[in-house]
Parts: sequence; structure tokens; C-alpha cells
Amino acid sequence: MFPLSQFHSRRSFLSGAGLGFAGLALSAMLQRDGLGASSTHRPPDGKPHFTPKAKSVIWLFMRGGVSHMESFDNKPMLTKYAGKTINETPWNGVQDPERLKKVRVVVVNDANGQQRNELFPLQIGFQKYGQSGIEVSDWFPHIGSCVDDIAFVRSMWTTDDNHGAQVQFHSGRHMLDGRYPTIGAWVKYGLGTLNDNLPQFITMGPRFFDTRDGHYLGPANDAVPLKVDPNDPLPYAKPELDLSHDEQKIEFDLINRLNRLNETKYPDDEAMRARIKSYELAFRMQAAVPNVINFADETQATQDLYGFDDAQTKPFGMQLLAARRFVEKGVRFIQIMHGDGAAGAWDAHSNLKTNHAGLAGQVDKPIAGLLKDLKQRGLLNETIVVFATEFGRTPGSQSGNGRDHHPYGFSIWMAGGSLKGGIAHGATDEIGFHADEHPHYVTDVHATIMQLLGLDARRLEVPGHKRLEIDFGQPIDKIIA
Repeated sequence: MFPLSQFHSRRSFLSGAGLGFAGLALSAMLQRDGLGASSTHRPPDGKPHFTPKAKSVIWLFMRGGVSHMESFDNKPMLTKYAGKTINETPWNGVQDPERLKKVRVVVVNDANGQQRNELFPLQIGFQKYGQSGIEVSDWFPHIGSCVDDIAFVRSMWTTDDNHGAQVQFHSGRHMLDGRYPTIGAWVKYGLGTLNDNLPQFITMGPRFFDTRDGHYLGPANDAVPLKVDPNDPLPYAKPELDLSHDEQKIEFDLINRLNRLNETKYPDDEAMRARIKSYELAFRMQAAVPNVINFADETQATQDLYGFDDAQTKPFGMQLLAARRFVEKGVRFIQIMHGDGAAGAWDAHSNLKTNHAGLAGQVDKPIAGLLKDLKQRGLLNETIVVFATEFGRTPGSQSGNGRDHHPYGFSIWMAGGSLKGGIAHGATDEIGFHADEHPHYVTDVHATIMQLLGLDARRLEVPGHKRLEIDFGQPIDKIIA
């Protein structure tokens, strides 16, 4: 036992806990009690609308704009016609204003007012992999070894030609439209918890343009930011005082008893009931989260699979192994961002070869390790893994050895969760400029995820917040088994 003087006052404790767990325990419980969005709107019951094919999502996002032409969309014509302007090639119509108008700001000139349309040769070779024979660049050989479990989509497009497209890829809306809930927030909003001891929406890695997710759904649906550090994984989650687990439990029990007295006095105070539950969840999270990201019980072979044996791959590998462990424990949506800096490290306006080779070297082995680990544990069928980026890079050169932003056509891939493997869906033209075959706006990825999780996005609408048709997207049926 410890002196009563060490207790916070009830008011200061409630205030401190409320701030410390903002977007974490309190928000989770407010949502559960129907207080997450507005006082007049109760959220869904947490049940799927139809039989789901998957339970969880691991969302891998490469910040800055991965070149589709040097990753998963081989374009040998770029090398054949290198140095020629687009107008000197058979694809001289790709910059027709009518074809470009869907992007809000068209950037076609460099600082000197010269068009950046001289084709830039491929900076890396490609190899065919697996029974499907799908081509993957030599920067991603480990992912290449998994192609028969992957559905590549080579025909994505978006409308923001700057890095606000990171927000657009997650929410479906251009930054100039305001802020809207992200795909992770919608999943958290629509589905109930699989584990009362853990947050249901987690984010790891750098975020800059918008660090919120719930927006009009309320902070209950923001992601909980985590670090892969068992000693300090949750911001503000350590007790202010140096208390043991048993001492802290006594403190929580005392506060709860005081709250229960108020609950009896004010039986209609829903916020009070939500707060009581939130503190209970916060207490459980303090123990549960560090245990999940403690890898002491993982074999050396598993750690090596994720690249723990290499300083280049270990940081990202640790996040992905944590993601697998969170999925095992029932976390719904794990969002992992790669590429530091405001724009994102993949933003290769110059020195693309050095830039992409180094960054691919950080993520390639861990991502393949994640896919193989999920598969061997029987988790891949119920887990959707997404590899995405905000846009691709231009076919033309910039700064002599780089590529600019390119929203008209780019690639992503998805695996697991009853998705087909060994398939390449959609296509850009022969120089990678436009998504020509089966084009998909970014919310089609969202719609695919929602369908696999058993959610009907239209049944999640919130009164007073009308969504556009494009916000819902269309499931990419061709890649669903």
C-alpha cells in the first residue's frame, strides 16, 4: 500500500487520463457507448452487414510516390525511346488537355518553363517470378518471390498532383475539399472489437499532412499511434507517478468507485459511463500493448524472416512483425507508413536510382517476410495486406536523373483476405502515363477492403454528412476470389 497523498485528485486524474488517452481508450469507449460522432447519432452495432471473407487489414503505405515503372509496371518503351520528347513517340497524345483535366493542378513545366517530357529510361531491370510469371523489378526480389499470392493493380489514378494525395488516398477526397474520414476510421467505425484489451486501429511510422482519421466520425475513430518500443509504446500511457501494477490498479479502482457514486446520482449521464469503461480499457492496454511488441518469444528464424539480422531492414521489419502479432490478437486495422520527411522519402525528383534502391532495400525483405509468415500461420486468408503509395512518377525526366509526381496512372497491390493471387489487373499505356485498362480511382481500393470485411459503406452513412458516389468506390471484382 502507498500513502493516500500520492493519489491525484479525482478531477486532475480524470483530466489527465482524458488527455493522455485522447484518441485511445476514452475515444474507443465513447464510440461504443454511442458518443463518438454526435449526441443524436449512434454508431453501428459492430456486426458485419454480410458474411466477411477477412477480419483484419495491414495497410503499408510508401510516402512520397513510388515509381510504378521501376517497381511493378515494366515499361521497356521508356528505354527504347529515352531522350525523345513524348511528341516524338507514338504516344504523342497522352498530354492532351482533355485527358489531363481530371487532375486539379497540371504541372508540366520545370523551373525554367520547359516541358518535362523527354522520356527517362528505366533505372532497373525486371524479372519474371512464380508460376504466374509476373514481372517485378530487381529492387523488389523478395516481394517477387511472393507474386503468386499477390493481386497487382496497375491502373490506379487520383486527382491531386502534390503530396496531399497521401490524404486523398486514405480518405478519397482532395485536400482542398476539407478533411474526411479515412479507410481505417471507417473500418473501426463499422466493426466491433475483436479484443477488449487492444486498440482496434493502430498507426505506426511518419504522418505529416493529416494526423487524424475520424474527422466527422469523431475522435473515437482516430488511429492510436504506436512505437515498436516495449518500454514506451503508447504516447502518454505511462503513469505519472512511479507506481507498481498493483498500486495503479488500486488507484483505478478508487476512481471507479467514485465514478460509480456519481453514476448512481446521475443515471442518465452516458458520458460518465463511457469514461468509466475508458479508464478500465486504458489500464488493460498498458499491459497488453507492450506484451504484443515484445519479441522475446519469437524464434530466430522468424526474426530473420523479417530482416532483424540486417540493420537496413530491421526497423521496418520490427513494425511488420508487430503487425502480425497485433493481427493474431485481434486488431482490425494496422496502418504502417514508410518514408520520413514532410513529402515522404520516396519523392525522387532527382537521383531516383539511388533513392529507390535504398528505400526498397529497407522494405522488400520485411514485406515478403510478413506475407510468408502470415501464410505459414494460416492468417493470410483472413488478413488483407495492402501495399500503396499516393501516386507514381512521370515517364519523363526531372533534374536529369529523377521523375516528378504522376497521378494519372500508377500501381498498388493487395494480398490475402480471399483475394486472387498471381494476377496483374489493369494496365497503363506503353510509357506508363495513363491508366488505360480497367482504371481505378483510389476509393476502389477502399471498397474492395470494405466488401472483404463484410461492410456495406452506404449503411455506414452519418446523418448530415452526405457522401459523393465516388467516395464509396467500386470493389475491384476481378481480383476477388
